[in-house]
Amino acid sequence: MVRIPDAKVALSTASVYPESTATAFEIAARLGYDGVEVMVWTDPVSQDIEALRRLSDYHQVPILAVHAPCLLITQRVWSTDPWVKLQRARAAAEKLGASTVVVHPPFRWQRNYARDFVTGIWRMADETDVRFAVENMYPWRYRDREMLAYAPDWDVTNDDYRHFTVDLSHTSTARTDGMAMVDRMGDRLAHVHLADGKGSGKDEHLVPGRGDQPCAELLERLARSGFDGHVVIEVNTRRAMSTAEREADLAEALAFTRLHLASSAQVPRP
Repeated sequence: MVRIPDAKVALSTASVYPESTATAFEIAARLGYDGVEVMVWTDPVSQDIEALRRLSDYHQVPILAVHAPCLLITQRVWSTDPWVKLQRARAAAEKLGASTVVVHPPFRWQRNYARDFVTGIWRMADETDVRFAVENMYPWRYRDREMLAYAPDWDVTNDDYRHFTVDLSHTSTARTDGMAMVDRMGDRLAHVHLADGKGSGKDEHLVPGRGDQPCAELLERLARSGFDGHVVIEVNTRRAMSTAEREADLAEALAFTRLHLASSAQVPRP
């Protein structure tokens, strides 16, 4: 007998890029995902709480997480003040019924933000039931040079946060041991971005199973531990030649995830 794992499997709206946020809801519904994580970026729909609510209601796909606008291309989305961005992400999560806000550590040049980031995240976490899950990143590399782009650290386990997001594409890019990072996160691991990688200097976000990261091992451990957070498929489908090819990749990622979550969730018959 197989016990259904507690973890829900969601589709990141970033996984359908360059298609739209609205398309992500449609695909998530068609393929049978448990929900979506909204990547707040330059797509106006991703920034509009009422539009997101209508999409969620229409497709009957819950919004499980909100990814705050932390990318270089989103520096002007929801204000240029990074703390305002996080406040708006929290408000969006609360209004949309999402349990988690995903946030990256600051860029090193955001000095004031970086200096107060750890204490500021704790303060914000104390003000809401929404989890602020800080995500591991990676050093930036150019040829043989490595630049530390994030502060206090790209390895978020070197600082004290209440909740973490682990991203296995990022562990691949950082060329670090993903399972060792998960060990360091311990019971503060609240959220998973599932994607694969082959150790490239670029953040690859491959479909799970197509790289060398411990995607299956992580899922099996989550199932055994009774993990009750969300597993979010965050893969790069930009090279898909058609909508059908993109959907095939996202269906494969979902099947891989459900298989490995269930394979270690078996319980003995009485």
